[in-house]
Amino acid sequence: MPELPEVETVKRTLNDLIKGKTIQDVKVLWPNIIKKPTNTTEFVHLLSGQTIHQVERRGKFLIFHLDDSVLVSHLRMEGKYRLYQADEPLNKHAHVIFIFNDNTALHYLDVRKFGTMHIFKKGEEERNKPLSQLGPEPFDPEFTPRFLFEKCKRTNRTIKQVLLDQSIVVGLGNIYVDEVLFQAKIHPTTAASNLSREKINDLHQSIVEILTKAITLGGSTIRTYVNSQGTKGTFQDRLAVYGRDDQPCPRCGTLIQKIKVGGRGTHFCPNCQGDM
Repeated sequence: MPELPEVETVKRTLNDLIKGKTIQDVKVLWPNIIKKPTNTTEFVHLLSGQTIHQVERRGKFLIFHLDDSVLVSHLRMEGKYRLYQADEPLNKHAHVIFIFNDNTALHYLDVRKFGTMHIFKKGEEERNKPLSQLGPEPFDPEFTPRFLFEKCKRTNRTIKQVLLDQSIVVGLGNIYVDEVLFQAKIHPTTAASNLSREKINDLHQSIVEILTKAITLGGSTIRTYVNSQGTKGTFQDRLAVYGRDDQPCPRCGTLIQKIKVGGRGTHFCPNCQGDM
């Protein structure tokens, strides 16, 4: 699933490709992707004639700011956007087509068809689900070590589960949580409430540093992720533990282990992150 660095990269490339374009028509080939409004005819009506002024990101969501409306899109596991000429043949995985008045078209492609799209009136998107359920961004002034410490002290869940909770901090998924915990030298099954202020400070710093590096390198291409220009990310070449089970730890040489935490595959070094 694309996480914050990947979605941020998609946002930036979409702004390069489609900012200022006007939607002439929309074709919905897989209606289940459209969550609001549930009527696809209304969905098409709300978007037709609208100009895309800016694409922003909130957590793992893309937010398309139009004349009168806001389109909120979640890529889920394998969703991606690509720009084509309007008369190019459709890929079999293209499910929503935004046709622009300059003879180009933005295709939403999704092998698994898990992605979602919601339309809201301007100003209402943050007050309604799914955005209303989100916690702060990792780079927001609100997301401080003290904020994270207080959230951790109120739960008996493992620190891995806490960091995956989008209502606490947005954008972190399985890949980056494993990397963040490795850098901070915290075992993924540690009870969040047991972490000291010093460890929370290390954790907060690791979250910001890892995500910043990943954004700089265009995210991680683990399976099918590419940005909207078809370019792969390169942060996967810097991964220390994720996907490296039974390979030596880059810090100490101990073999990386993989376990399940909260139902998620979890990679860690039993030596560097040995204390629970």
